[in-house]
Amino acid sequence: MKRISLEDLIRESKTAAYPEQYRYICGKIETGQIKPVKNSPLNGKAPALHTRYWLTEQEPDDTKQLLEELQFQLSPLIRTDYYLGHPDSYRKERKWVVLLSRYLKEEGQKHPEPVSMNERSFQIWGREKFLQREQGKKILAHCGIAAEQLSIYKTTEPLAYYSASKQIPQTVLILENKDTFYSMRRYLLSGRQSMFGEEIGTVIYGAGKGILRSFSDFRFCVEPHVNDTENRILYFGDLDYEGIGIYERLHGLFCAEHEIRPFVGAYEAMLKKAEGYGMDFLPEMSEKQNQNLSGTFYSYFSGQMKERMERILCAGRYLPQEILTVGDIIGF
Repeated sequence: MKRISLEDLIRESKTAAYPEQYRYICGKIETGQIKPVKNSPLNGKAPALHTRYWLTEQEPDDTKQLLEELQFQLSPLIRTDYYLGHPDSYRKERKWVVLLSRYLKEEGQKHPEPVSMNERSFQIWGREKFLQREQGKKILAHCGIAAEQLSIYKTTEPLAYYSASKQIPQTVLILENKDTFYSMRRYLLSGRQSMFGEEIGTVIYGAGKGILRSFSDFRFCVEPHVNDTENRILYFGDLDYEGIGIYERLHGLFCAEHEIRPFVGAYEAMLKKAEGYGMDFLPEMSEKQNQNLSGTFYSYFSGQMKERMERILCAGRYLPQEILTVGDIIGF
């Protein structure tokens, strides 16, 4: 910015009366044309004025041009009502909106193959994390574009799984905990597939609540023989409110695509082994677990099994998956 003296500004005002000079200077300050140099001395008059000022650069008024661009040049998939009402926002965000418009014009009507969020983000804006950040979300909202229109999917941690068979259809077993996954995978590696009354072809490590995120990308993470629509899918987790809750949320999220059932035989084996230990031997359950269950889990069990489960939970105890070992599978 350039500096200008008070004398030069007063000369521009073309008035000799100080009150009018003062109003002239204040008007230019209010409209942002000048800013006082704070450390410059005052002129000694009342009301006082600084003796030096910064001249601010005035941006050209491009409002008409921007409005024409919004109305006639952007992709018709972009809703422009927000920007038409907020031209200053469009001026600030125009770079990103134009890039989005270019993508929609070139690809938006082609129903492109789904790609990851970061891949599409880089393709459109040259910034792989753009859609993850608030700026990207704000641009989409201002443009009236839903993320789904960009044909993207969110990536999660890959599912760890092991298939002993590529037979179709087969029974796929999701396991909550890592130790049980390793034990059952080791059992399958030995050439045997019969587990607690079921022939298991594939075991998947669910990583606790992580399965709720990972299973949404199930079809991308696994081989076709695991994702076949004719497969049976079983779930086996800890017998506590949290473990049951994970199953019920998983069932609720994906029941339209896959029916996911509890692994009844494995839960029966857990109960039988626990009853041999006695209630006092069992670990105490965390007090902070959410006990609001839908009942979906229990609907797959007999009334007697449900009572045996509830007796343990009501006593404040729980059964970890780790109660079962490879020896229990072999001896069943």
